[in-house]
This record gives sequence, C-alpha cells and structure tokens, in this order.
Amino acid sequence: MKMKPLVIGDLIARIPIIQGGMGVGVSRYRLAGAVAKEGGIGIISTAQIGYDEPDFHKHQIESNLEAIKKHLKLAKEIALGGIVGVNIMVATKQYERYVKAACEGGADVIISGAGLPVSLPEMVKGFKTKIAPIVSSIKAASVILKMWDRKYKTTADFIVVEGPRAGGHLGFSKEQLDKIEELNYDEEIKGVIECKKEFEAKYNKKIPVVIAGGIFDQQDIKHAIELGADGVQIATRFVVTEECDASQEYKNAYINAKKEDIKIVISPVGMPGRAIMNPFLKIVDNGRIAVTKCFNCLEHCDPKTTPYCITSALINAVEGKINEGLIFCGDNVHRLTKMTTVKEIFEELTT
Repeated sequence: MKMKPLVIGDLIARIPIIQGGMGVGVSRYRLAGAVAKEGGIGIISTAQIGYDEPDFHKHQIESNLEAIKKHLKLAKEIALGGIVGVNIMVATKQYERYVKAACEGGADVIISGAGLPVSLPEMVKGFKTKIAPIVSSIKAASVILKMWDRKYKTTADFIVVEGPRAGGHLGFSKEQLDKIEELNYDEEIKGVIECKKEFEAKYNKKIPVVIAGGIFDQQDIKHAIELGADGVQIATRFVVTEECDASQEYKNAYINAKKEDIKIVISPVGMPGRAIMNPFLKIVDNGRIAVTKCFNCLEHCDPKTTPYCITSALINAVEGKINEGLIFCGDNVHRLTKMTTVKEIFEELTT
C-alpha cells in the first residue's frame, strides 16, 4: 500500500505510522527506537518510566525524569536518525517537569492526552520539539486550538484523534463505550479535520491529523486516509513484537486474549479504560484493594479512597505478574495470534 510521508514541520516520517505510547514500561526505548528505524515515529511512554531504576521506590519523580532522558538517548541510537518522541499524560504529577525533561532529552515530538494540555506551548518554548494534543471530540480539538491561539499565539504541530476502540484511558463515557457500535466516529474525525483548517490558514502551516484507536490492518489505514487523515497511530499491534519492552508474559496475555475477555474498566482516577479481564480485575470488582504506598503518579488520585494503586497494577503486569496486574489493550487485541517483529508489521502494512 502506497502511503505519503507524514510531514510535521521540518520532521518527515517516511511511513505515516506513529506507534502509540503505552505505559507503564510497555513502550520504552527498544520499541520506540525500532519503530523510528523503520521509518515511523516511535513513542516512549513517560508514565512511571523509571519503575526499574534503583531509586524509584524512594524518589519516583526524579527517577522518572532521569529515565526519560536515558530512554530517549537509547532509542535515538537504535533509530539511526528516525523520529523519536514521548507521550506525557496531562494528569501526571509535576507534568511540566516531565515536559522539560523530554525537551532537554531531545524528544522530537510530545504527544499529550488524559486531559487538555493547556499550557504545553509555554513549556516547550526555546526547544524544537513538536507538540500534539490527543483529542477524542470536535469540542476538545476546538477548545485546545482556540486556547493555544488566544493565549500563546501559536497552534498545534499535529493532532492525534483517538477513537473509542483504543486501549488505556479513553476520552469517552462508559455509556458511550458500552454502545460503541452506535457511535458514528467517522463524522467526529471529519469534524476535527474541518476544525483545524481555520488555524492552518491563520498560521500558514499544515496541521496533520493522525487517527488512533482500533487501527489494525491496511484496510483501517486506507479508511483513515480516505477520511482525510495524514497518518495513523497504532499501539496494540506493537505489543506482540520481539522489540516491545514488556515481559513475555505480558505479550502472551495479548496473544491469548479472546474477544469476551476485553472489558471496559474504571481506573482509579475515574476514567474508563479498556483492559483484559484477569484475576486482578475480578478482585477489584469485589471491593477495594488498600493502597499502602503512594507512587506520585497522577494528580487527582487519593490513596485513601482509590480502589487500587494503578502504578502497582501496571508495574506488576509489565513485569510478568499477569494475575496481579492491570493489562490495558485495544479493541482488536483478540485478533493477535503470534509473536512478530516491528519490521514485519511495517512490511505487512506497507507492502
């Protein structure tokens, strides 16, 4: 399938595929570097990225800030000139310090969701790092573009539109996700594409739109491009690659997942997410798991009332303690049947 390069200002990705950020620890330097090397854009998730650093249990934020720079450096060594960036959740505690660390570490792009990145343009001033909000509605796109225009006299370098079939935290209500077949999301995508045209004209720059959520094969990419998108973001498919930074047990959970195992869950911060049902989630369904230590991850999380510690749950999962962890996934996880490589995925999607 012939695809046009994804052009973001002076950055050119030969293949218009962004690998979605997956935390904790699922997309770090190995996966992001391999994707960038193949001509796509590799994304490192900064969510508790330093979980395996020696000092993490005492100083989470400092460990994470150092790890951001370390993983960017290592990914760029693999990428051989390819584009490497980070995903930083707006809900992250001390969000601005994470953004600064990414810029100082040489991130080519920052993609930011789980909230509206209202002040992101101010935080990246003085750096060449390109910025993109993750939005799930025309309204969210309009709000952020108008705010950046009014407050900072600038606009987005690109926009990631994340649909209801994505994994992890989602920008939809549980009611919407329960009736996913009734959502006409194509119209929302077209609306975002229309919405950004005003700001393209005002700032005399192209603002590429990248579609995320449920992108699995060539047909999905073709459909996204027909809607007017400039590229796609894919996450779930890259988990079952040799290069993915997660444990083999984590990858096996994806390979073994059936359609009926995929559930919409409510995370400790009240946001719905898509995950694979397992013994851990069954325990959570039956009551609260007391939190004995706070890992300083999310801004609006109260250890006294949260149903469980999301950091502990995600670290357990990525390290291979599958029955004791939270395994976020995309809607198409049940279609994965075997291990592969980043190179093979790119060949399949572009040949």
